[in-house]
Amino acid sequence: MTSDADQLTERVHALEVAQATQTATQTGAVATLTATQAGAAATQAAAQAGTMATTAAAQAGTVGTLAAGAVGLVAGIFLGLALRGDRR
Repeated sequence: MTSDADQLTERVHALEVAQATQTATQTGAVATLTATQAGAAATQAAAQAGTMATTAAAQAGTVGTLAAGAVGLVAGIFLGLALRGDRR
């Protein structure tokens, strides 16, 4: 009978270890999934911020180029009028 009791105890212990292993594996899988989702969300937010910054910089560059072109045009017109006036 001692042998049967020992075997039963070993089997119960093996079951407990298997259950604990399964629980730890499931917990690890949930933690991995959560971390992956958080990483994906952070990556998406960073990509959106980068896109917005790039768009803002492009718009600012376009406005700056237009302003510089307009100033150059006006200066060219006045310079042309001044040179034309000197020739008359």
